[in-house]
Amino acid sequence: MSGDEKIVFHEANVEMQPCPINPAWVIDGAPVARNFILSRSLDNSATTLLWDCTKGVFNWHYDIDETVYVLEGSVVVREDNGVEHHLGPGDHILFRAGSHAVWTVEKYVRKVAFCRTPLPASVMFLVRVMRKLARMMKLAPASDAPAMFSGA
Repeated sequence: MSGDEKIVFHEANVEMQPCPINPAWVIDGAPVARNFILSRSLDNSATTLLWDCTKGVFNWHYDIDETVYVLEGSVVVREDNGVEHHLGPGDHILFRAGSHAVWTVEKYVRKVAFCRTPLPASVMFLVRVMRKLARMMKLAPASDAPAMFSGA
């Protein structure tokens, strides 16, 4: 693929690949994780993938932003403050870069994950200033949602 394609179609065949959890992160059990990359941005800053995992308890340290949407099974996610969240099909959660959670997969979990490498704080400041100026000058919609989803 050259990257010139505007729309990229894939066949329905999904072959999950081994995606071992860092052994130092495993707390209990022998969880087996797999993934399948659905898409990757041209600049490699964003990836969408399917991920599944069998029973086990493990740490997860986030060096990127990850939005998770649970498709099947369940997981209990424990924040560093001890608060636990039970997630099942249809539930979603955002983990910001720099966060940590303990995952307890009770039997099996399958999710869609959207992973994005965040921009440095200095660049984000400039982006926010430019967006605000564009809105003030009426060069951009008032909503932060992409134009195709804002109803404009």
